[in-house]
Amino acid sequence: MRIHSSALQYFDAVRRAGSIREAARRLNVASSAVNRQVLKLEAEIGTPLFDRTPSGVTLTTAGEILAHHVIVVLQDLDRTSAEIEALKGARVGHVEIAAVESVCSSLLPVVLGRLRERAPRVTAEVKMMGSGSIPEALETGMADVGFAFDLPRYPDLRQVYVASFKLGAIMASDHPLAGREKLSFAACSDYPLVMAARDLSINQLLAPVMRQANRQVDPVMRTNSIELMHQLVRTGEAIAFQTPIGLETMIESGALVHVPLNGPILSDLGVYVRAGRSLPAPVDLFLQLLTAELQERQRNEQSDP
Repeated sequence: MRIHSSALQYFDAVRRAGSIREAARRLNVASSAVNRQVLKLEAEIGTPLFDRTPSGVTLTTAGEILAHHVIVVLQDLDRTSAEIEALKGARVGHVEIAAVESVCSSLLPVVLGRLRERAPRVTAEVKMMGSGSIPEALETGMADVGFAFDLPRYPDLRQVYVASFKLGAIMASDHPLAGREKLSFAACSDYPLVMAARDLSINQLLAPVMRQANRQVDPVMRTNSIELMHQLVRTGEAIAFQTPIGLETMIESGALVHVPLNGPILSDLGVYVRAGRSLPAPVDLFLQLLTAELQERQRNEQSDP
C-alpha cells in the first residue's frame, strides 16, 4: 500500500541503506528520483535531513526526529495493510526477524515452517546478529521481532516472552567429561577451551563462574561464530559453552554432548518487539507459533535431570 507520500518512503529507504544510490537500487528506481524526493522533503521541512559524505549519508538531528515518526507511520501502515487483506479473506504480509545465530539453526526453521503451513502468503526475512545489536534493529524499524539472550531492560522494547535454558559445556560425545550429569567450570578448564567473543552474552553469564573458579583461563580461541565453535568441539578435546538451543540436532545424532554447569546457570532467551506498536496480524501469528514452540522446549528442558 502506497497511501503515504513517496518522499517518506524514499527517506526511509535512504535511512536504512545509508546511501541514495543503494536505496535507489533496492527501490528499483533511478538515483535522481530518490534524491529529488529527499530534497523536496528537506525543502518542505526547512532543514537538512542527511549529512552527505563521499561514503554515503547519515541522519542529522532533524533527520533522527523525522525517522522516529516515519518508523511508526510505516509500521502502522504494514498493520493496516494486513488487516485490509484479512477482510478479503487473505492472510498476507511480511515478518522481519533479527535473531542470534543459535536460534537460526533449529528453532526458527521449525517456527517458520509452521508459519508457512498456516499462512503460505506470509513471507519472512531473517537477519543474524548478536544480542547487543537486537534493540537497535527493533527501535529503528529494521526488524519486527527480535531474539536475544540476557538483554538488560530497554524502555523502548516490549518483552513478549522469555524462556530460560541451562548454560552448559558442549563437547564431542567421546570426550572424557561427556558422561557427567553436571560439570564445574574448573573441571572444564583442564581442557582446551573455545570461548565466545567478548561481546556475546555468554561471557556475562560465565564471568562470575570464572572468578569463582580462581583459575587462569587462556582459551585456544575466541569467536563470535557459534557454528565454528561446534566444528572445533566436534574434532578434538576442546570444550565450549552454550545453551541447548541450536544444538538439538547434533545432540540427538550424538555428534555433541551438552552437560549443564553447576548451579544451574540459566540463560534467558527473550522475544522482543518495539514497545507501543500495534502488531500486524502476520507478526502476531508468528509470535503465537513461536511462543508455543518455546514453551514446549522449556518444558523439555525442565524435565531433564
